[in-house]
Amino acid sequence: MHINYTCVQYPDVRLRMRDGAKIRGFFAKTYSSEDRMHNHTDTGPIYRYPVVQYKVIEGIPTLVGVADGANLILDVGICTEEINIENTRFCLERAEINTNSAPFGICNDIHKYIFKTPWLALNQNNSEKYRKADELAKDSLLSKILIGNLLSMAKSLDCRVNEQIRIKLNVIPIKVNFKGKSMIAFKGGFKANFDIPDYLGVGKSVSRGYGSIEKQ
Repeated sequence: MHINYTCVQYPDVRLRMRDGAKIRGFFAKTYSSEDRMHNHTDTGPIYRYPVVQYKVIEGIPTLVGVADGANLILDVGICTEEINIENTRFCLERAEINTNSAPFGICNDIHKYIFKTPWLALNQNNSEKYRKADELAKDSLLSKILIGNLLSMAKSLDCRVNEQIRIKLNVIPIKVNFKGKSMIAFKGGFKANFDIPDYLGVGKSVSRGYGSIEKQ
């Protein structure tokens, strides 16, 4: 299948990877009435795959919109003239915008992806299991988690997966500071019989920029 996809990058601005959450905070406040921009309502968070995501890719602020978030991010990319990050104003003189109908979901080809930002794969339930496992068991656990990430993303975007997802994972653990806590994340990449548009995130906290992939 194909899904609507928009990627907006501001190449004249340089930020740190962890500033993805601050970009999200700026746009969430600016567009507070639009729940797709922040996945919250007056009654609390919306538990769905974020159709709008905020990242810093190789230092470049990046906004990605998919499905019904694609046109929204296209409008934002055209209309936004500056952003304010921790009381520092950045003038957005130039925006690079890519919008198209992108292939998504199970496919016949095997694609290679790299994580452009750390993949937050583990949660409280499986982090201890990962720490105690041997290398073979760790690879098996992470592979199952990644397949689960892809299935969850597909379901949220109304994409049927009628065949087995096959993956080959090649990652190494790293430490990241997430919300003031040290956590295990992963860098590297994977191969899969699954189409994913560039810079979409898999795993936890994708709206804040984690788990962003790029096809090789």
